Amino acid sequence: MKKNKLSFLKYLEIERGYSKNTIKNYKNDIAEFQVFLDDDKVKYNLLTYQDIRPYLNKLNDLKYKRTTISRKISSLRSFYKYLSKEGVISDNPFLLVSLPKKEKKLPSFLYYNELDDLFKIPNMNEPIGQRNRLILELLYATGIRVSELVSIKIRDIDYYNRIIRITGKGKKMRNVIYGEYCKDIMDIYLNDGYLKLLNNKKSDYLILNNHGGSISTRAIRYIIDGIINLSSLKKHISPHVLRHTFATHMLESGADLLTVQELLGHESLSTTGIYTHLTNEHLRNVYLKSHPRAREK
Repeated sequence: MKKNKLSFLKYLEIERGYSKNTIKNYKNDIAEFQVFLDDDKVKYNLLTYQDIRPYLNKLNDLKYKRTTISRKISSLRSFYKYLSKEGVISDNPFLLVSLPKKEKKLPSFLYYNELDDLFKIPNMNEPIGQRNRLILELLYATGIRVSELVSIKIRDIDYYNRIIRITGKGKKMRNVIYGEYCKDIMDIYLNDGYLKLLNNKKSDYLILNNHGGSISTRAIRYIIDGIINLSSLKKHISPHVLRHTFATHMLESGADLLTVQELLGHESLSTTGIYTHLTNEHLRNVYLKSHPRAREK
């Protein structure tokens, strides 16, 4: 098995172009399975579906998350597919193994009064406070990712139409729109705090660090953690929660799913669908207001 495992990992590296971290996961998953086979005295090239079932039970007994179990099964399925392709085995028994159902986890979001509390924390009389307020405003106004926020350059902004050109995942470009609240904060920042943070230096980027250079995603998370600690909120809030909040509030206010998908930069509509966790009461109110036969006579 060792020789075939090494050739498989080399195949993933050279032909599939997988990252070192992904290849490491494959290596560990196969090694763990090899230990199981050795303990049960099962030959890897004579494996049957019946031989795999005790291994699946073991994974469950070890309390692995469903995502981890899915990854391990996928790793072994790919490995045995490779063995079948190379003629080492005749059939891939892992094709008979189903992946665990994904856990449905609703995204966290903030209510508007909670957002309002956050917006009041940064000190607008200081350059850093102006920058931090703009960070909050932009994340909520546009729903962009933190990685997209730190990449915004001054030339990407159309101030007249309040549009920002965003470079998303896979370098895919899209336009996002921001409103009056965000515009007002951006104007204050660009005419005051931005210039003070630059301190006669030059930068192409909109969001600057304390020394006038481009800011990191880690620094954004640190800034938001600091704002949360100064607020009255007792819940865990990551920068991504502001993206969830944007999508949730858009849908609650009547935006269609396709529009929200485009603004978020999602490839699949099903990904955007996780935000449709609207309350029954809200849906009821919209229905009663909108449907001609639902209104009172």
